[in-house]
Amino acid sequence: MSRLLDVQSVTGGYGAVTVLRGISIHMDKGENIGLFGPNGHGKSTLLRSISGLLRPVSGSHTFDGRDITRKRSSDIVGAGLVHAQQGNTLFGEMAVREILELSAFTRRARKGAVQALDHVLTLFPRLAERSRQKAKTLSGGERQMLSIGAALMCSPRLLMLDEPTLGLSPKLKEELSVALKDISRNVPLIVVEQDVELLLSVTDRLYLIEHGEVQREINKDNAPDHAEIMDMYFGAHGQ
Repeated sequence: MSRLLDVQSVTGGYGAVTVLRGISIHMDKGENIGLFGPNGHGKSTLLRSISGLLRPVSGSHTFDGRDITRKRSSDIVGAGLVHAQQGNTLFGEMAVREILELSAFTRRARKGAVQALDHVLTLFPRLAERSRQKAKTLSGGERQMLSIGAALMCSPRLLMLDEPTLGLSPKLKEELSVALKDISRNVPLIVVEQDVELLLSVTDRLYLIEHGEVQREINKDNAPDHAEIMDMYFGAHGQ
């Protein structure tokens, strides 16, 4: 099976602080992958490196056969690799519908913008109900839905989501989990998430990342039970 994404021996970080230490992951066409592990160990930094927000010191990123290691973020989005970052990065004074419409800014996204908007508002009915509200008036869960919706408006060929359920109530987390499963049937996903059981329901393969390196690769065939998952976070590796 051919590779959709290939990250090879990437090192990088912030100034003098090295976060990624020769990390390598890959993603085949037709699969979804998840990244998990303790906070502060490189998961978000890896996504920022792949999407061009952070230049790696060494190593390479290849997307669908093309080297994107030194490409600008706008060019990477234009190629179809889209990153929905962790946290509230929306324009608070803009209305929900305005943000969604403006998110279809690439040439390939503009062609299907009308259909994409219909899909997003069907996927997230709360956004349809609040389409004229300013983003700053939305709840945390609704802002997360809007962030993912805006990413979908970019017509992704690969969508990277950084902790999409962080801080959500159980009810909103369940709503978003259902939406993620729906998205994963049509758009390949890389999902950073602390909830490993949720990851296993959405993705085909997981990477445990600690200290900027891959410590373990997990397939659904060798998925850990709940006790083993807890040990990964709080046992010897998590200290």
